[in-house]
Amino acid sequence: MEEKLGLEELKKKLEDCQKKSEEYLAGWQRSRADFLNYKKEEMERISELFKYGAEELILKILPILDNLEIAEKKLPEDLKNNENVKGFLQIKSQFQDFLKLQGVEEIKSAGEKFNANWHEVVEEAEAKDKEAGIIIEEVQKGYKINGRLLRPAKVKVTK
Repeated sequence: MEEKLGLEELKKKLEDCQKKSEEYLAGWQRSRADFLNYKKEEMERISELFKYGAEELILKILPILDNLEIAEKKLPEDLKNNENVKGFLQIKSQFQDFLKLQGVEEIKSAGEKFNANWHEVVEEAEAKDKEAGIIIEEVQKGYKINGRLLRPAKVKVTK
């Protein structure tokens, strides 16, 4: 009888051990899944931080590109074939290529209808041949980065 009681006791202890091991395994699996989710979320957050950090740098570079574009517009015809001037224009082209690689794109403005999401009005002008709210001049280019507004275009619109 003692052997039978010992066997029953051992079976009960074995069942308890199996339940505990299943419980511990399930807990470990949940913890591992939570950790993997946390790791994934952290990587996404770090990636977003780098994107926003790049935006700050790009916002500081844009005035340089603006000045190169102004210089190109005001360039006299007789200097357009000058080798030194071509070098400066190549630098402007390199800036534009760099910005494209970073996901930056220009906001189209001239001739478009004013859109408060992308444009900032700096002046209104009379125009009899155009409907109100049409952009007649771009004062400063605007840019988007990865589809989000980086800097609005400053524009003149019709009244």
